[in-house]
Amino acid sequence: MGQYDVDLTVTLLESPGAPEREFVLLASGGEPADGSTVPDPLAALAAVEQYGEEIFFPVPRPDRRCTQQYGGPQTATVTGSFRGRQVRCRFSRTDGCEIAKWRSMAPLLGGVPGSTGAI
Repeated sequence: MGQYDVDLTVTLLESPGAPEREFVLLASGGEPADGSTVPDPLAALAAVEQYGEEIFFPVPRPDRRCTQQYGGPQTATVTGSFRGRQVRCRFSRTDGCEIAKWRSMAPLLGGVPGSTGAI
């Protein structure tokens, strides 16, 4: 395990053809560490601590139904480590389940426009 309990890099694409933006969240002992570049490290760490386990390492649920709605063109990839486990998670806003996942982690994803608005 590395120096941090949370060492995540977010690569955000707000729309096709837009320049990628990158954010980093580093934390140790439940506190954001120097070097974090997410807009609000405390909020990002709170989201990761609350939802990280279920979002980064989901248990398959074949009975899950997602509404067919489009929430926007944003995509994000989160890589790194969370509590000693490797993370590679993709976020989009292509249906109701993905929008809910995005909203849960919006502070980590840079709080991009539309990420917290009502459906």
